[in-house]
Amino acid sequence: MYRRSDRTYKCALITGASRGLGRAYAQGLSPETRILLTGRDEAALGEAAGMLQAEGRDVEVITADLATADGRDSVIRRAEAEGIDLLVNNAGIGTYGAFMDAPMERHEAVISVNITAVLALTHALVPTLVASAEAQRRRAALITISSSLAFVPVPQFATYAASKAFILSFGEALAAELAGEPLDVLTVCPGPTRTEFGQNAGYEGGDLPGAIAPERVVEATYGAIGRQRTLVIDPLSKVAFGPAAFARNAISEVVNRAGRLRTGS
Repeated sequence: MYRRSDRTYKCALITGASRGLGRAYAQGLSPETRILLTGRDEAALGEAAGMLQAEGRDVEVITADLATADGRDSVIRRAEAEGIDLLVNNAGIGTYGAFMDAPMERHEAVISVNITAVLALTHALVPTLVASAEAQRRRAALITISSSLAFVPVPQFATYAASKAFILSFGEALAAELAGEPLDVLTVCPGPTRTEFGQNAGYEGGDLPGAIAPERVVEATYGAIGRQRTLVIDPLSKVAFGPAAFARNAISEVVNRAGRLRTGS
């Protein structure tokens, strides 16, 4: 009934879009797609928007702090009004170093951005995504950025890795639950990527070892929409975690089907 989407969407919302991976996801879309960019840094968002507009793209900036309820609500309201058919949950923060060395407020901020914001935006905007898909008779997409660190406990990145493990499990479960909808749900698990994440997290070396270009992550992501539910990108992580990702998806599908049989849905 519905055609698979390509990189041409009616309107995309990309969080954490002021620089790095978020900006690359915007650049990777078709020029025909209207793009809503959101982040905390108004100046950086304006720079990103200007660059995209210079390429002839239709771009709107929403300055908001997703760590706050007001910030999340403002983004949700705008995305609903636009009738988005692509949501990229990309915003994320982390803290490098021993858990006890960082103030509790920093750990709470990681949870607010990496988990609470993803759940809030997803819960509010899935109906919009599905409605847009049905109106256009083409599939919408929900992309959430986890990490290869989600598969293992990571000392010095304890809270960040745990938050990404939560998002990985959440995304895989949601993909199974929404399998009957015209919505492609993809959870992306990149390894280290050349962005400002390492520096912002307090890693003195800047980029984490083995970091790849954000464009490689974006290419792999858009190529996997509608084909995979979990995407592990860098070669080492594929070998280490690819089989686990396949098994996790199979198990979630079995559990979901069993639950539907019990409830008669």
